[in-house]
Amino acid sequence: MPMDPVGRFLAALDPDHREAIGAKPREEQERLAAAWERELETDTELDTLDELSPPAAEEEAARRVLDEGTG
Repeated sequence: MPMDPVGRFLAALDPDHREAIGAKPREEQERLAAAWERELETDTELDTLDELSPPAAEEEAARRVLDEGTG
């Protein structure tokens, strides 16, 4: 059974960020997961990386979303 977007987003994070985001309210997790999905869909550099390594593309998109949210 596939994970929901929040579960997929959390799985793409490194352990420290996964724990921190996992402690946030569900609404915030959903907002970040939606931003992550948009990043995966719209970034052409990630499209190329996705062809080579889907997990690496997901990790990079997650990092970018967190950088935008905290930067």
